[in-house]
Amino acid sequence: MQYHQAVRIGQERARKSQMNLFSHAGFAMLTITVKKSGGTFVPVGEQDLVAIVQKPEGWITVIVDEEGYAKAQSKVLEEKEAREIFKKALAANIPEYTGKVKLV
Repeated sequence: MQYHQAVRIGQERARKSQMNLFSHAGFAMLTITVKKSGGTFVPVGEQDLVAIVQKPEGWITVIVDEEGYAKAQSKVLEEKEAREIFKKALAANIPEYTGKVKLV
């Protein structure tokens, strides 16, 4: 797959994830749209999984693909707010991701 094709497909998938997170958080940013696999760029995966991540500046709720690549994220929040969004996503049948989240 050519890079620009991977970007286009990845953007479509990440935008869907962004809208999904937006419906639970009221705000969501697009993050990663392509990843490297076997030395080539491929789009992020289609599956949506939810996780929360602690960063130095606070907590974020993220939608990741099956390999943990973050496709969408909330703004930086207090831990309680991030957990509330996480619980809403779980209640909406988005499975939890328990592996290492890749933000970049």
